[in-house]
Amino acid sequence: MKKITLLLIVFIISTLPTFSQQKENKESSLIRLARVKYSGGGDWYVDPSSEVNLLNYVKKNTNIPVAAVYEYVDLASDNLFSYPILFLTGHGNMKLTDREVRNLRAYLDNGGFLYVDDDYGLDNFIRREMKVVFPDDKFVELPYSHGIFHSHFKFEKGVPKIHEHDSKVPQTFGLFRNGRLCVLYTYESNPSDGWADKEVHPNPEDKRELAMQFGVNIIVWALSN
Repeated sequence: MKKITLLLIVFIISTLPTFSQQKENKESSLIRLARVKYSGGGDWYVDPSSEVNLLNYVKKNTNIPVAAVYEYVDLASDNLFSYPILFLTGHGNMKLTDREVRNLRAYLDNGGFLYVDDDYGLDNFIRREMKVVFPDDKFVELPYSHGIFHSHFKFEKGVPKIHEHDSKVPQTFGLFRNGRLCVLYTYESNPSDGWADKEVHPNPEDKRELAMQFGVNIIVWALSN
């Protein structure tokens, strides 16, 4: 009888998933966001704390199962297609290779979403390179009525001014493919500076909160449209 009981226990244990398997399954089901590594010499890597802080905020304030970790992906890599949302920022030059152009085009045309935040100095380059990716399309300014401003938190006057580089009005642009917003671009607003650690950019707390809230809107919109 003892032998039968022991064999039964061994069988039950052997059929249960291990803790590591359970952890792996849970982690693989989490939604991941990746920083875009691009060619051209620009500082694509600036403020690496930004995404982690935003994703932790998302975890605390929504039911979205996100992985609050820093990840980056090379546009030339096929790993690009593992991420539903990509984030691109920087201050300087951006020059995509032919492979990066093809990959990014395929990613966006197959349901991917790219958020671009001009960290001051990226504007001319991102516009030039997106014109290479989609020659027949261009950025259009989004009206305040667009769903991105109301997907979770309400921004009746559009994207807030988070980090003051100069006195220009903050603007939000979109690039659409077949009616779908696939690239969101914030200019003269810089929400990602508000996501970064306080020691990096000492923005006022109310500005940091607005930046986080707008980041939530981006993620909610990207995952539901």
